[in-house]
Amino acid sequence: MTTASLKQDIQTSANDDQVTNHFSFTPIAVSKILEDAAARYQDKPALDFEGLSFSYTELNTLADKIAAGLQAHGVNKGTKVGIYMPNTHYSIAFYYAILKAGGTVVNYNPLYAIEELTFQVNNSETDILITLDVPDLLDKAFTLVNSTELKHVVICPLKDGETSEYADKEGALSYAAFLNHGDAPTPVAIDPKDDIAVLQYTGGTTGVPKAAMLTHANLTTNIEQFYEMLSDTITDGEERTLGILPLFHVFAMTVVMNCSIRAGSEILLAPRFDPKLIAPILRDKKPTIIPAVPAAFGAIAKHPAMQGIDLSYTKYCVAGGAPIPLETKELFEKNTGATVIEAYGLTEASPVTNSNPPDGVIKIGSIGPAVPGTIVEILSTEDQTTVLPTGETGEVCIQGPQIMKGYYKNPSETENVLKNGRLHTGDIGYMDADGYVFLLDRLKDMILVNGYNVYPTQVEAKIYKHPDIEECLVAGVPDEKRGEAVWAWIKPVDGSSLTDSDVKAFLKDKLSSTEIPRKIILRDTPLPKTSVGKLSRRMLLEEEGLV
Repeated sequence: MTTASLKQDIQTSANDDQVTNHFSFTPIAVSKILEDAAARYQDKPALDFEGLSFSYTELNTLADKIAAGLQAHGVNKGTKVGIYMPNTHYSIAFYYAILKAGGTVVNYNPLYAIEELTFQVNNSETDILITLDVPDLLDKAFTLVNSTELKHVVICPLKDGETSEYADKEGALSYAAFLNHGDAPTPVAIDPKDDIAVLQYTGGTTGVPKAAMLTHANLTTNIEQFYEMLSDTITDGEERTLGILPLFHVFAMTVVMNCSIRAGSEILLAPRFDPKLIAPILRDKKPTIIPAVPAAFGAIAKHPAMQGIDLSYTKYCVAGGAPIPLETKELFEKNTGATVIEAYGLTEASPVTNSNPPDGVIKIGSIGPAVPGTIVEILSTEDQTTVLPTGETGEVCIQGPQIMKGYYKNPSETENVLKNGRLHTGDIGYMDADGYVFLLDRLKDMILVNGYNVYPTQVEAKIYKHPDIEECLVAGVPDEKRGEAVWAWIKPVDGSSLTDSDVKAFLKDKLSSTEIPRKIILRDTPLPKTSVGKLSRRMLLEEEGLV
């Protein structure tokens, strides 16, 4: 891949203290990542999925054939093609094939209800949907054909040679049909800075989901930013990346898939995170790079299937998607021998903006400094323009070439988050003198108790110190006397006799009277999580009827 100096030459800022961090990269089409890897690594393993393996040459050849088939079925520059399935080898092959054909990838969560899918198909103007031969997925897919402008559903078989019982449905296309239209697509001219590679929908935590328009330049620059940060830690063509995050999520798309292919790593892909399924991969395949959400690191540390697993050979374990509790980090490191560091990103930033350096200073509780070519500033929450000095708390704002073009067909929401060249993240935090950023909470999740700010994640961090607590979430609930009151929902470890009085007594010397939860709800069942495995405050409040 070319990294000649052109277009990008940006400084990283630590507010008043300038940290020069020059970064130069020529944006390219995302599909060139795979093409370059195939030329460079050829017969080296690119992908292993449940015993099905592909070399880099084989993966690129397959993507070329599918791309030719997509073009034969009407896909051209800008055509929206949806990928609607859990992790499989098809996910990666079709992702690159769509981009080779000139299309735009639209990632779909396979757990979505029909109402959510309908909104996304209509909003994105998806023409073709790629999915698996699984009744639940296909029932919804063909409902969409009948109720939206969706034209075709491509049915990928679970086993070679199988014919789907849905094959005769209107709009159905077989996967095999895509492999009979030539060995390569007609080349499509891509303008990396302007052409949209992916429409990536946010989780809708602030209302109706919005599609971040991620250009080829956004994605390939972010790939290179993350790669440059890892380049002293990894060896090109020799690493193995554990793929337990869902590829339809932006964290996995960039860190698990695109960055791994950039570095010539083998992706050890699993259909979902299940400790019993993952344990043999950890033992036998020995991944050297493990990206995951905090809940997964917690499960690896605690699940009986993981006992005795040595991960000291890993070079880079990165937690993203949510803050990792210190207790989870320490238990994971104690039980596995590996070190997990925290990183940060947003859908709107392709997604990576910050990370603790694997071969540098790791600061506990920090998301690290900005990745190369990125400016992070802390702005006043009162006027949203004043840049605050080191150590002061405000909204974390980002500038850099990985920031989205905007929200698709939603200029008003775009204006709300892109102001004066900055992405306003909605996260509250501060920066230290070394440029390391510390997050306190989401601006919208901050609890105002009698005029005092309470940050739920800070309260959760103290609760997690109790050895009998497996999961917890803290949120603000309307209160006549205080404006808002702090409530905590806790899932104790199995077999515990923990009471709410025990928790309050434990927290008495760890939190102020304003921060200690007024109400503690103990649950026998796990707290609600997103499809990526993150504990979800929004889903919990909806479940409790509090929003």
